[in-house]
Amino acid sequence: MSFFENWFGNRKADEKVSPVVLNKILETMRESVIVVGEDTRILSSNQAAYQAFARKNGALEDKRLSEVIRDLTLHEAFRKALEENVSSDIELEIPSLESRRYDAHVAPIVLENGRSAIGVFYDITQIEHLERVRQEFLSNISHELRTPLTSIIAFVETLEDGAIKDEENNQRFLSVIRKNAQRMHRLIDDILELSTIESGKIRLEIKKVNLPALIEEVFTNLSGKAAERHITLTNEIPEDAFVFADAVRLEQMLTNLIDNAVKFNSDAGKVTVKHKRTDIKDVISVSDTGEGISGEHLQRIFERFYRTDRARSREIGGTGLGLAIVKHLARLHEGEVSVASTIGKGTTFSLELPVKSV
Repeated sequence: MSFFENWFGNRKADEKVSPVVLNKILETMRESVIVVGEDTRILSSNQAAYQAFARKNGALEDKRLSEVIRDLTLHEAFRKALEENVSSDIELEIPSLESRRYDAHVAPIVLENGRSAIGVFYDITQIEHLERVRQEFLSNISHELRTPLTSIIAFVETLEDGAIKDEENNQRFLSVIRKNAQRMHRLIDDILELSTIESGKIRLEIKKVNLPALIEEVFTNLSGKAAERHITLTNEIPEDAFVFADAVRLEQMLTNLIDNAVKFNSDAGKVTVKHKRTDIKDVISVSDTGEGISGEHLQRIFERFYRTDRARSREIGGTGLGLAIVKHLARLHEGEVSVASTIGKGTTFSLELPVKSV
């Protein structure tokens, strides 16, 4: 029970409240509060209510409730409080530039100047957003784990039913089991990594990093994957280029970006890494010559588990978390990551890091 509900709930129905006392109480509350008189005009409101509902209406006081909030359910709740002395709890959405959702508690109150009704609005927009994110995450993770797990169970049952003695196929079945188990392991590792980053538990060790040498190291680690599809890895960064970053985390970000450029490239394509410095930032770009990404996908490409082509992503083994990890690590560096793409020509990811003094 909130302070408001507790305080007013313990008062007698005909016990009057001083407007001065009421206003002092309202201004201590983080929730938006509006007091309405018998004529449905607003008698009093707090700063939180002004910020939430005033918009271009100016001051809330003396305006009819219907001029400020157009919601029939809310108007009915205030009517019951004024005419029937009944409290109500409702949910409502306030359309604006960014729609907000509220749990509202409306109750009767007797002021020194007559009967009134008071409404307290609890903003649940962020809570509902987080709940949607949680549900979407659980749905995605369940799906991503179910696919390899189903395959593992199927092949284990096949081996148990006698295929273990089939010398022509048993090693292939075991290979499939191992591949799917590794896929689950990578997914869990990425989930834990993203969780650690978002919790703020990571501490960066910012220092001067030899950029071309780091890129060559990443290229060496990914050369096998690139060679399988005859993709050329090109490092166009000058030998004396450097950036200030956490070397381990920078390698992690560039590995994710270059690995994606290899995975989603065209056969015999090219991956090019460049560096540009301005007065305030270093920009490391990773370009591929793949099919490109359409505009509808570009806006969501850094969301966890978001994929432009789910079937292909599963085929090549992506977890759907790599770009989300890059985004959060870039922001930990006080930088940013962005993407630009042209259908049929390729995609470029740009990692921006702030320039530091030597």
